[in-house]
Parts: sequence; structure tokens; C-alpha cells
Amino acid sequence: MSILDDAHCVLLVHAHPDDETLSTGALILELIERTKRVVLATGSRGERGEIVASVRHLVGEGEEQLVAARERELHRALDVLGVSEHHMLGMPPARAAGLPARRYRDSGMRWVAPGLAGPALDVPQDALSLADLDEVVGDLRALIDVVKPGLVISYDDNGGYGHPDHRRIRQAALLAAAQASVVFAEIAQAPGPDVEWLELSARLPTVQRALRSHATQLTVDGDDVVHSGGQREPITTSVGLRRVSA
Repeated sequence: MSILDDAHCVLLVHAHPDDETLSTGALILELIERTKRVVLATGSRGERGEIVASVRHLVGEGEEQLVAARERELHRALDVLGVSEHHMLGMPPARAAGLPARRYRDSGMRWVAPGLAGPALDVPQDALSLADLDEVVGDLRALIDVVKPGLVISYDDNGGYGHPDHRRIRQAALLAAAQASVVFAEIAQAPGPDVEWLELSARLPTVQRALRSHATQLTVDGDDVVHSGGQREPITTSVGLRRVSA
């Protein structure tokens, strides 16, 4: 029996614009093909994302210009993927009752080892990774109560590659799902005995189109994605899901 069978609605929780396509673009397409209702929650607006050099002149200077560009890119990518329900963490309905709306900022990161990210040296005080865990859990719980998903999906306990925002929002999503008695599944990097592995290579052309929407952050080169820092990796299509309990 698939972990997806009983979930009419699936809530995916990601940290930044482009994560939804990089990590789970093919999965989103598969869920929609299976007539699942797909809802996306994004933690920050990617304020500190490094810009691809060839398009830097199109973005302009300053954080707000980058935020506006990344929000446009996210909306275009979601149009390609077919996702019509998207919420920013900290904004109703993804905000705990009684609290004013807030903006969780991108924490930034630095590479501490090949393929492993760690905290930046200048994390802003209003960053997602520094936010009170109970507050982030409360915001996600509020969204879960409205959306009523049968399944919540987010990163593994290392945030995929160690990004502090990924790790924080995964921790919060796991706890919020547990509080609401909703099944939580983490994104697995490889097949395993406790992993439901979905081979979704047929989704590649659409994932490529969605990735091209995130032009400030990456470039699509054939079956690879090249990140703004020059890192190259195959485009993720097949994905694993592992059920986890808090």
C-alpha cells in the first residue's frame, strides 16, 4: 500500500522559492496526476539567494528587488507544475491565531564541507532558522487545521544538505503534523527498506520547464541543473518518501 493512497490532500513544506521544484517537482506532478489536492507552504522569500551572474542586471539592486523577482519566479514555476494553492509561512492562514502577520527571512548559508551547508556567519535576527520553534510549529499547525491534509511532506532531518532553514522548517513540520495527528513523510535521498521509491523520470520535461522559471537561482543545462554558485547536479525526478513519527 502506498503512503499516498489515503491522502486526498498533500501539504508540502519547503524553505525557499525553487526548493519545491528542485526537490519535489516530479513528485508534485505525480500527485496531481493521481488527482491529489496539492498545497505548498514556503518558509521564506529567498532574500539571500545568490543570483546567477548572467541575469544579475535584470534583477536590480537590493533585497526587495530580489524578493519581487523570486516571488514572480515561484508563481511561474507553480503554474507549470499545476499548483494553485500556495501560502507563505507567517501570513494567514499559515499564521497562528492572535499573532500579527510576520515575514521569516532567509537565513543564508555557507558551505562547510563538499555538499554540506551550515549556518552563515551573519544570520539576521528575524531569520527562519532562528525563529522560535513553537512559533513556527504554531503557524504550520494553523495551516494544517485549515487545509486538512492527509499527508505532510518535507525534508529529512538534515534538511537534504544541511541548510539551516531546511532543518528548522522540517522540524516544525514534523511536530505540527504530529500535533494534528497527520502522517508525515520525509524526502529520502535514495531507495531503502523503509522508503517508498517513486521512479518519475517521465516527468523530466515538465520539471525542466518549471526549473527554468527560477532563472535568478539556477540554469537548466540538458538533464542537469547548474546552481548560481556553479554546482552542477542531475535534475531530481525520482524521489523517495519515508514515514516518520515525532
